Amino acid sequence: MNWHAIKAIYAFELARTWRTLLQSIAAPVISTSLYFIVFGSAIGSRMAQIDGVSYGAFIVPGLAMLAILTESISNASFGIYMPKFSGTIYEVLSAPVSAAEIVIGYVGAAATKSVILGTIILVTARLFVDYSILHPVWMAAFLVLTSVTFSLFGFIIGVWADGFEKLQIVPIMIVTPLAFLGGSFYSISMLPPLWQTITLFNPVVYLVSGFRWSFYGVADVSVTLSLGMTALFLVLCLAAVWLIFRTGYKLKA
Repeated sequence: MNWHAIKAIYAFELARTWRTLLQSIAAPVISTSLYFIVFGSAIGSRMAQIDGVSYGAFIVPGLAMLAILTESISNASFGIYMPKFSGTIYEVLSAPVSAAEIVIGYVGAAATKSVILGTIILVTARLFVDYSILHPVWMAAFLVLTSVTFSLFGFIIGVWADGFEKLQIVPIMIVTPLAFLGGSFYSISMLPPLWQTITLFNPVVYLVSGFRWSFYGVADVSVTLSLGMTALFLVLCLAAVWLIFRTGYKLKA
């Protein structure tokens, strides 16, 4: 394993984050803070508790997960697509760097950005909402696992995309709607029985439910099932990446 190559790719991608702090960190934190202000402080103060948790605190895990999902995909897909677009990917391809090392470097950097962003959002939420974390270790585990999984998913999108439109279509048209309909703002137990069953086919439900359980000990589905579904999606993404390189797909524009 060429750790020097991994470190170089990882450091380069993280350096790009520090050069674009307003876009990479400030923008998602500010947009999420607006949700906390409107739904948490303003509307939440007028709503009843959900499963013994105030509405403002109830939506904290869901909003954090929403930001983590979208930013993980965006960071990873943009990170690998821009070298293809600009042609600098040939510098990586001509170097003694394997496919696995490229994936570890790019995905590791994207996941790190998402973990940092998620942590900042949770700290910022304290300014608007009073919440607690019942299982901090499990919270960190779900945060890291989700960041890595969706960074892998974003990497796949970045390799597949041959234009900026394809780069944005999956996050905007699929992931964001699933996140909003995955229990970020409500408990699925509040839905009619038919819609509860339909909602269980939404993979984001398991991510949000498991993450919320780590905060308050309440969940829409079993935490074991949530962890299992997240791990399954991680395995599927790893298999997809392996298949991409195994079939001879090249990282080129």
